[in-house]
Amino acid sequence: MDYKAAFKAAIEQVKTEGRYRVFADLKRHRGAFPRATYTAEDGHESEITVWCSNDYLGQGQNPVVLDAMHEAIDLTGAGAGGTRNISGTTHYHVQLEQELADWHGKEAALLFTSGYVSNEATLSTLYKILPGLIIFSDELNHASMISGIRNGGGHRQIFRHNDLAHLEELLLAADPAAPKLIAFESVYSMDGDISDIPGTVALAKKYGCLTYIDEVHAVGMYGPRGGGVCERDGMMGEIDIIEATLGKAVGVMGGYIAATAEICDAIRSYASGFIFTTSLPPALTAGALASIRHLKEHNELRVAHQERAETLKARLRDIGLPVMPSISHIVPVMVGDPVHCKIISDMLLRDYGVYVQPINYPTVPKGTERLRFTPTPFHTDEMMDHLVAAMDKLWAHCNVKRMGGYAA
Repeated sequence: MDYKAAFKAAIEQVKTEGRYRVFADLKRHRGAFPRATYTAEDGHESEITVWCSNDYLGQGQNPVVLDAMHEAIDLTGAGAGGTRNISGTTHYHVQLEQELADWHGKEAALLFTSGYVSNEATLSTLYKILPGLIIFSDELNHASMISGIRNGGGHRQIFRHNDLAHLEELLLAADPAAPKLIAFESVYSMDGDISDIPGTVALAKKYGCLTYIDEVHAVGMYGPRGGGVCERDGMMGEIDIIEATLGKAVGVMGGYIAATAEICDAIRSYASGFIFTTSLPPALTAGALASIRHLKEHNELRVAHQERAETLKARLRDIGLPVMPSISHIVPVMVGDPVHCKIISDMLLRDYGVYVQPINYPTVPKGTERLRFTPTPFHTDEMMDHLVAAMDKLWAHCNVKRMGGYAA
């Protein structure tokens, strides 16, 4: 077999479909978020504004976080030195897990190296602990959740997105004696919609299910202390397992679950994705610890964040752009074609110094390609003026449909 040709053909297929992804070479500027320096393929550098960062609250630039990370390096060095089980549990890890448990009103928490790993490892491991488990999964759940459920090798049922009537149909048809778990997200990051947590919990109680919620795009940004949509809606105590990340609003890196002490201990004891990987470096755990403590005390960041998101949605709709009906901080603008999506993104970056990554298949279904904006409290009115003017010109230049079915 010509292996080289096979790999080349695979790449050419992606390019032919217009969804070949190019990494933007960025250097973030400490203290100047969301400004950055972009280096093009020819080596040319230009100053840009980042409009698609998952560092939703700029915590990756917060001096409180940076100082804690510097202090941890000075006191302990670089790496953790091993897996959690073999010399890799530092005092920062212990403190951070306690802080996370408190954040979500749970008995315990368990750290992983990323949000992807925490989902994949936990969901796949639940099949080992609960023989005969059936997982009911929302069809738009994140790839990491899908991977964990598939890799667990057990029974699974997929319900239509946010369709509780369909979920109940599936629950009714399932073996009443089988252990069950409903897996869903709070904020769905590509559409910007939010699940019906109280309704889902009610069904879980009616049919004897555990509940597992991914709050990756909500922690830090909702609730009086930033505990997520579950905190905002008074549902933290009703959810069995809360999963989230340290790499978005917290501004650092890592993932975790928060649950009862028994659940966390069982996952810790059985999950290969936890047992056999080097633990997070002390600097990262110290930074996350400082960030979460800061977020608990600074609700004004969340207020400002919501205002910026709503303002951008309104301004883009005012010029007729097809903003999808998001009710969260996510601002997705429908393009519907991978080639046009990339052209607009490239021109924004090259001609206007605006960076927003095109979102295409397999992240979203084919035909729903979009630009996904994530305004932060640090995006000024002037930045927004510049973005809206650029989008108005490019939408006309590329002859992309305005308003249509995705207007609010």
